[in-house]
Amino acid sequence: MNIAENLTELKNTLPSYVSLVAVTKTKPVSDIMEAYDVGHRVFGENKIQEMESKWREMPKDVQWHMIGHVQRNKVKYMAPFVHLIHAVDSLKLLKEINKEAEKNSRVIKCLLQVKIAEEDSKFGMGEADALQLLASEEFKKFKNISVIGLMGMATFTDNEVQITNEFQKLKKFYEQHQNAFQFTTLSMGMSSDYNLAIANGSNMIRVGSAIFGERNYN
Repeated sequence: MNIAENLTELKNTLPSYVSLVAVTKTKPVSDIMEAYDVGHRVFGENKIQEMESKWREMPKDVQWHMIGHVQRNKVKYMAPFVHLIHAVDSLKLLKEINKEAEKNSRVIKCLLQVKIAEEDSKFGMGEADALQLLASEEFKKFKNISVIGLMGMATFTDNEVQITNEFQKLKKFYEQHQNAFQFTTLSMGMSSDYNLAIANGSNMIRVGSAIFGERNYN
């Protein structure tokens, strides 16, 4: 498994406007450093404590993205360093991120996670709830967060028509509100479906196993 080759090959196939979050969950720092050593700096984790311990070990020019579901009581652990939080799915969570960002004198970038998949296991807000949040008076008072776009996860299926429809739905919602809320980032697509995601408007993909190999959860 040559991580550097996999990463370089993947990046060479991506359009210039698509940014790649290399997903490093369960992977040791030695693997991540192989990607770092060929120039990659953007890494994603889905557990805050794992991300924090890697942040402590790794060079400080890495941008860490939190791509998993966020528990409010753990926000404080990543607030000093996290670059972008992908999976914001409530006003309560945004309030907590804003509070911890303020303590660290930072503005933390966030994406709202919109539920597009049919699976119950996927988190996310409905479109109406997302709009209600963005229009709320409480949201407008937050000074230490910046919502820069949307994130969505398609249903885990081999049905490309279904996946395409789900990505299209989020793309349409993103484009309808892009100007009003100054969105710049649409995060869709993982190892199994990133090509479809890019074809349907994604400009940020989250890829792990295609770079680092299958994960070991033991």
